[in-house]
Amino acid sequence: MQTEAAETIAARALGWIAAQDGLLEIFQGASGAGLDDIKAQATSPEFLAAVLDFLLMDDAWVTGFCEAAALPYETLLRARAALPGGDLPHWT
Repeated sequence: MQTEAAETIAARALGWIAAQDGLLEIFQGASGAGLDDIKAQATSPEFLAAVLDFLLMDDAWVTGFCEAAALPYETLLRARAALPGGDLPHWT
């Protein structure tokens, strides 16, 4: 997957997170990002990678976003791999 496509998917995921009741607050708690931080970093590849890392923590979030976006479930993993840090080995 190309980086630009991965960034677009991650930006859509951020929008989905914001639209889910209470999920944005959970993201803020997990990331330490306030609303101003989110607005300022929303186009940063590193921040978008963190958005996907967050979403990938819960299968229900993955399926919820992918179904809402009409994307195959594996799309998030492919998008994450195309963003900074996505080429690092996973030890779990």
